[in-house]
Amino acid sequence: MTFDATRWRAIGQTVLLSAGFLVLVAVSIASVLLVNKARDDSGWVVHTIEAENQIHALLLEVRRAESAARGYLLGQDPDFLREHEAAVANIGPYAEKLRRLTVDNPVQAENLKKLRAAIDVRLDQFRREMELHKQGETGKATDLVREAAAANTSATIARIGDAMRAEEERLWAMRAVEADRSQVLASSVTIAGSGMVIALAGISIFLVRRSSRARDEAEARLRENNLNLEATVDERTADLREANDEIQRFAYIVSHDLRSPLVNIMGFTSELEELRNDIFRRIARLGRVAALAPSMPDDATDGAEPGLEGPDKQLSEDFSEALGFIKSSIAKMDRLISAILNLTREGRREFHPERIDLRVLIENIVSTVAHQAAEAEAQIRIAPLPDIVSDRLAIEQIFSNLIDNALKYLKPGVPGDIEIRGRVKLGFAILDVVDNGRGIDARDHQRIFDLFRRAGTQDKPGQGIGLAHVRALVRRLGGTMSVASEPNRGSTFTVTLPIQWNASSRKSGND
Repeated sequence: MTFDATRWRAIGQTVLLSAGFLVLVAVSIASVLLVNKARDDSGWVVHTIEAENQIHALLLEVRRAESAARGYLLGQDPDFLREHEAAVANIGPYAEKLRRLTVDNPVQAENLKKLRAAIDVRLDQFRREMELHKQGETGKATDLVREAAAANTSATIARIGDAMRAEEERLWAMRAVEADRSQVLASSVTIAGSGMVIALAGISIFLVRRSSRARDEAEARLRENNLNLEATVDERTADLREANDEIQRFAYIVSHDLRSPLVNIMGFTSELEELRNDIFRRIARLGRVAALAPSMPDDATDGAEPGLEGPDKQLSEDFSEALGFIKSSIAKMDRLISAILNLTREGRREFHPERIDLRVLIENIVSTVAHQAAEAEAQIRIAPLPDIVSDRLAIEQIFSNLIDNALKYLKPGVPGDIEIRGRVKLGFAILDVVDNGRGIDARDHQRIFDLFRRAGTQDKPGQGIGLAHVRALVRRLGGTMSVASEPNRGSTFTVTLPIQWNASSRKSGND
């Protein structure tokens, strides 16, 4: 599958997931809103039914009070009186509850106001009838009943009650239709949303299955490529190992073979130096003969300096200087060849990991350079250092070289201060060798790690091999090395090594 196809498929899946999420959110919000509206509409329907029931209850209590009053006046039965009083006691609370139920409807509020006025008139009539009856004025009580009947108060109460019931029935019909509509709409939205979710789920399943097939195919190709890659890597690694071994053998052979002509040059140079005295002694003798001067005795030793003057003396000095240059170059060449041979031997040496107490190891190194440090008026401080598992000889060579360089390149006239410190981070030991020496220009930070390359003033002995060898050792140990320095502000060489140098790092290091 091409990159563009994969990218467009990923974009399509993202859009589909986003659309599904938006649909779910929209359906959920719409469902919640519609369900709440349906619940509110149903609540209003129930509210209307409660209001209508309360109207019936109020009117029933009024009729019960009226019937009980008439029964009491006609039969003098105390049970009718008690029933009348109970009905009168219920009329007030019932009217108040009806007021709370209809307070939102101005029409019903006005009807209730009229109803309560008519009920109050009728209750006042009941009260006067009962008082007259209790006083024994039965005729007046009967006249008052006829008067109340003529006033038609009960009919007024019934008429207003009918009007209130009619209003509540109208409201119930309207609110019931609205509640049904809300429920139907909520159900429709839920069904439509569910259908969309099911459709999106089906599309998602299809895309997931297609992606799974594409992934399986990609994994199969990746496994095949990995097998090919592993074979290629093994082949390249074997080639590199063979090439590295060949380079090391070549360097060893070349360095070894260079010694033969170098030994010859050294021998002929020594012979040439011996011939020099004889040649210039003969020149001096010839010069004295020519000047009728007493000649040098024939038994003069070869080491005796002939008495030369003028151009002959200058020629002798030039000849000696040339021999000195040749001998110093031969010595330098010999040291370089020895260094190359040492490097090739180190490259072939197999590392042996063991647990190392770094502080003890570095204290031993510092003790070997104590005399050199005293001459340089330098102090060497060792901070707490972690223990590591690594090759002891390689670690000794690394820090011996770094400490020796720190002592070698201190600033003249300034007491030296060298510190070796360490810390642990993510399974690695980070070790710093800090000095207050000459420092290194930023342009030379990488150059000093190159073979036979040196930086700064070349007033100290060396072949430019030490730091290159140190970095090679650090890399073989699975670590890294860097430097931070500025001229006249000292240097900090940082070596990062694994705490546990395991078999895999050993293998990669040997390769």
